[in-house]
Amino acid sequence: MAGAITLIYDHHKRDVMSRVTDTQHAFQEAIISTQHIHLDHHNCLEIVAARGKAEEVRKLADALRSIKGVRHATLSMSSTGREIE
Repeated sequence: MAGAITLIYDHHKRDVMSRVTDTQHAFQEAIISTQHIHLDHHNCLEIVAARGKAEEVRKLADALRSIKGVRHATLSMSSTGREIE
């Protein structure tokens, strides 16, 4: 599977940025790339490109979604058409 996880969070919320980064490090084998965008004074948009087994990508998305301060999180996934070992 390949997918994109889109997060919006308040970077002023205590520890939210470090928790997002720590979570991404815990799932580093599933993450291809990240992009961080400053939307305004409080809000950041983070886009995480991921690939791997669907269960692992969903676990990553759920872990990011559960971080206090993350206001919005979506996962969009699609099959790559081949199995990953």
